[in-house]
Amino acid sequence: MVKKLTASAFLAFYLLTLNAQQPEATGGSTSATTQYNSLPDALQAGFRLRGKPGPASVNWIDNGNRYSFISNGEIHTMDPKTLEETTVFSNNDVHLPNSTQPLRYESFQWSKDSKHLVFRTNFRHIFRNSGISDYYMYDVATRQLQQAAKDARSAELSPDGGRIGMERNGNLYVYDFAAGRERQLTDDSTSETGLFNGHYDWVYEEEFGQGQAWTWSKDSRYVAFWQFDDSKVPVFQMTNFEGLHPKQEKISIPQPGDPNPTVRIGVVDVQSGKKVWLKPDETGDFYIPRIYWTSEPDVLALMTLNRSQNHMKLYFFNVKTGEHRVVLEEQNQTWVSIFDFYTDVNDMVYFPEKTKDFFWVSDRSGYYHIYRYSYDGKLIGQVTKGNYDLIKVTGIDPDTKSIYYLSAEASPLEQQLYSIKYDGTGKKKLTGVPGYHTIDMSTNTAWYLDEYSNTTMPTQVGLYNSQGKLLKQLEDNHAVSEFIKTHAYSPQQLFQFKTSDGVTLDGSMIKPFNFDSTKKYPVILAIYGGPESHDVFNQFSTSGFHQWLAQNGYIVVGINNRGNSDYGSAFMRVVYQHLGKWESNDFAEAAHYLSTLPYVDGHNIAITGTSYGGYSTTYTLLTHPGVFKVGVANSPVTDWRLYDNIYTERYMGTLADNAEGYKNSSDMTHADKLQDHLLIIHSMLDDNVHPAQTMELLTALTNAGKDVDLRIYPPGAHGAAYNWPSYLLISKVTFEYFERYLKTH
Repeated sequence: MVKKLTASAFLAFYLLTLNAQQPEATGGSTSATTQYNSLPDALQAGFRLRGKPGPASVNWIDNGNRYSFISNGEIHTMDPKTLEETTVFSNNDVHLPNSTQPLRYESFQWSKDSKHLVFRTNFRHIFRNSGISDYYMYDVATRQLQQAAKDARSAELSPDGGRIGMERNGNLYVYDFAAGRERQLTDDSTSETGLFNGHYDWVYEEEFGQGQAWTWSKDSRYVAFWQFDDSKVPVFQMTNFEGLHPKQEKISIPQPGDPNPTVRIGVVDVQSGKKVWLKPDETGDFYIPRIYWTSEPDVLALMTLNRSQNHMKLYFFNVKTGEHRVVLEEQNQTWVSIFDFYTDVNDMVYFPEKTKDFFWVSDRSGYYHIYRYSYDGKLIGQVTKGNYDLIKVTGIDPDTKSIYYLSAEASPLEQQLYSIKYDGTGKKKLTGVPGYHTIDMSTNTAWYLDEYSNTTMPTQVGLYNSQGKLLKQLEDNHAVSEFIKTHAYSPQQLFQFKTSDGVTLDGSMIKPFNFDSTKKYPVILAIYGGPESHDVFNQFSTSGFHQWLAQNGYIVVGINNRGNSDYGSAFMRVVYQHLGKWESNDFAEAAHYLSTLPYVDGHNIAITGTSYGGYSTTYTLLTHPGVFKVGVANSPVTDWRLYDNIYTERYMGTLADNAEGYKNSSDMTHADKLQDHLLIIHSMLDDNVHPAQTMELLTALTNAGKDVDLRIYPPGAHGAAYNWPSYLLISKVTFEYFERYLKTH
C-alpha cells in the first residue's frame, strides 16, 4: 500500500530546504488490488477518478442569495441561509413552441429578477468559445416557453428583463417582449472575412479569451459592441480531404507581421437607435481587448494594448458624447497581462458597484498584486503585498470594503482563498485544507462554493459563508476513495530539485504499481510548458492514461518550468523573446536530475506533450539531443512565424524587433540535430496549430536526412482526436511507441 502524504506531512515536505527533494521511495498499489484489464479500461477509469464535481452549471441569482444548478436534467435552487432546495424547472412536460419536440438545452441564463430563464439550444460550434444557437425564454411562474432568438451567435437578456439582445450574421438586434417586435441595431455587416459587428474574429476570440463581442449597460439603455474589419487579414484554408471534391474551410487568421483586423467600439441607444463611436487617442496598430461598464451609468471603460502588448491604457468614455480621458497606463519590458486563460482569469481590472474606485491587478512589484485607483486615475494604494502571486479576484464587497481572492501565498503549488480590506488590513485565510481550491463566489460575496483536492484527497465540494464556515458538504466523492482502495492507483507525489544554474523547480511523480526501489524504471516526462501556464499542483491525479503507464512499469513526471506562473515575474518572464530556450533547458535539467535517482533508468526517458507541449517536445529533442530517447509530439508548434500573431507577439515581440529570436525558436533551425525517436501526431482541421507546422518540420527533417514517425487524423481539430475511437487509437499508438523504444536497449 502506498504511503500517503497527510496535510501536515506535505507542508513539512514542501518546506524542506534541501538541494533536491526526492519523492519517497514508495509507489503505487500492491498486487492485492484490481488492476486494469486494458488501455480502454484505464482511460474510462479516469472518469471514475475525477468523480463528481458538485453542483453543475451554477448560477448565482436573487442578488447572490441563492444559486441554481442542474441535477438530472432539472434546474434546482439552493438557499445557503436555510439550505432549502427547490425545483424550478423540469423539462418533462416542456416542448418547443408549436411542436411536440421536447426542450433540449446546452446552457441557460437567468433574468436579473430571477423570474425568467433563457435556454440556448441547437448549438452549432464555430470557434473555441462560440457557435450558432436558438434561444427560448421560459416564464418560471407560468411555465410558458417562447422563442427569443433563432440562429444567433449570442443572445442575452437585458438587465431589466424587458428585451433580449442578439447577434446574427454580423449584425446586432434587440427583441422587445412587451412590444412583441425585433429591432435591428446595426446593418453594415458584409462577410466573415470583411466587416461585422458583435462577434470576435478568430484571433481575438482565441487569444483574448471571450466569445461575445457586445454587452448591455447596467441600466439596459445601451449596447456596447466591437466592430471588426478583417478585409486585410490573410485567409487560412484547411480541409480534411473528405469526399470527391473536398471542402476548404476559410478563416481570417493573422500571423506575426501580418495585418491585423481593424477594430472599433460602438455604443447604440436601444430606444432611439443613435450610435456613438468611441475613438481612443491611439495611432498605428493597436488592440481593444476589453470594455467594462463602470458604476457611473454613462461611462464605459475601454482598454487598449499596443501591438507589442507591453503598453496598456485604460480610458473612461462618456457614451453620450464620446468624451474621454485616460485613467490608467501600465507598461512592461515584456508583456502586460489583461487575462490568463490557464488560471481561468478573465479580467485584471474590476469595477465594483456603489463606489468610484476600481482595482487593477499588476506584477509591477515583481509579483501580481491588487492596486486600488480612484475614477480620476489616482493610485490610492496597493492592497495586497508580499513575495507571492495573487491569482484571481473572486469577489468584491463594496459595503464592507472587502476583496476576496485566490493566491499562491501558501505555496506556488496551491490556490488558497483569502479576504482583505480595501486598505490592505484585515487579511484572513478562508480555506484551511492544503491543496488546489477553485472558488465560485456569490455576487454579493456572502457565500461561496469551494471545489478542492490534494494529492491524497479526491475532489471535495462544500458550501461556505464569507467567513469560511462550512454550511454543507455537497460532495465528498466517497466512491472515488472506495475505488482506489480496491483498484490499483498510484498517487501523485511532489518533489523539488535544483538546476545546474541554481534555480529550484517543482515536480510531480507517479510511480509504477508494485514499486520496487531496487529496480530501475523508464520515465515519461509529460509536459506543456507554455508561458503563464502551470503544470504541477498539489491536487488529486485523475489521468487514467497515467495510471495505465504506472501499471506498465513507467514513472510519469511533470515539471513547473521557467515561464510558468505563480513563481513571480522573474521566473515567468525570463522566456520573453526566447520561447523554447528555458523550457527545454529545464526539461533537460529534469532528465539529468531524474537520472541520479537510484530507481530511474536514465537511458530510457521520454518526453511528450500536446500543443505547446508538442513544441516543448520537439524543440527539446532538437536542442538537447541524446538527453531523451523518445519524444511524442501531438499538434506541435514548430515555428512561431506560423502561429497567430496575438499569442506569438505577446511572448516573442514583433517579428521586426526579434527576427533572430524567431529563427532560434524554430524547430527548423535545429532539424539536423535530431538523434532520438520522434512520433508526430496531427490533424488536418486544426485551426489553432495549423498542419503546416508539422509539414514544414517534416520537410526540414527530410532535407537533413532525419526520419521520424507520423500519424495524421484528418477530421480532428486541435489535439487530433475527434471521437472516442480516435482518442483511444492515439493513446494506443502513443503507448506502443513508448513500449517499443523505452523497454529495449
